[in-house]
Amino acid sequence: MTDLNLRIIAEKVNDSVPGTHKLFEADDLEGLVNLAKTQAEQGAAYIDVNIGPRDPRLMTKLVKAIQNVVSVPLCIDSPDFDIQKAGLEAYDPKKAGDQMPLLNSISELRMEFVELAKIQPVKFIILCTESSVNGRIKPNETGEEIFAAGLRVSTGIKEKCSYVTNDDLLLDPGMGPLGADMNGITNATIDAVKLIHEAEELKGCHMSVGLSNFSVQLPSRTASGDLVKTPLESAFLTLTNPIGMDHIIGSTKKKYQILEDNHPALETVKDILKLESFDRLMRVQKFYS
Repeated sequence: MTDLNLRIIAEKVNDSVPGTHKLFEADDLEGLVNLAKTQAEQGAAYIDVNIGPRDPRLMTKLVKAIQNVVSVPLCIDSPDFDIQKAGLEAYDPKKAGDQMPLLNSISELRMEFVELAKIQPVKFIILCTESSVNGRIKPNETGEEIFAAGLRVSTGIKEKCSYVTNDDLLLDPGMGPLGADMNGITNATIDAVKLIHEAEELKGCHMSVGLSNFSVQLPSRTASGDLVKTPLESAFLTLTNPIGMDHIIGSTKKKYQILEDNHPALETVKDILKLESFDRLMRVQKFYS
């Protein structure tokens, strides 16, 4: 097994993480800053900052506090325009080696987020899982739909932001839980990764997913005591990292790796991609039982 060419957007400073939620509820700013600092020390390329549905002033305060002790760039993570605005107004690129922050995320349903780049230049994470075409809003269900949405949004961003090149774009094809994937969500994600990688218009773009979503709802260890989540996540990366999946929102503690062809986790994921409906769930269960 070998290491991956991968940049990690550290996931822990996020209100949806149970332990971090307790810090937010306790107004423990020091605890949140220490969490960011630890992830930076563990090799994070970016620190994700998501305050949940809280006052935008907290995002201002937290971004400034983290940047006082951390020199890696931040990923401002919110679907709320005002929270994004507060984070970008607070972000000081000089404290991050003149690196731009990540905006997580823009999509076809919130193209107004492109206006946030007027505050300061940003790199965009493009959520490709939803579409708005001719007034019709829908979730994207196939690799082709995911790819098409990503291409439309990336084109729209570059038309409105003269500084943006493909290197400033990270396309997120979505990530569903493998343990509940009866409908081929994983197949659609991998199909989209292939299409994005092959598209001439997107040459030089990056890709990212929230990798922990892949193993959510699964046990931490097999019946024999082996790890479950990290090997399955590594299996996904083994299939997608060589074709452009070069960023993840994930853990700085896990040791993600390229797996050998005969690794049980990789065999499991490959099998699931060929199966349908309930058989997919049974194959996951076989892996950890």
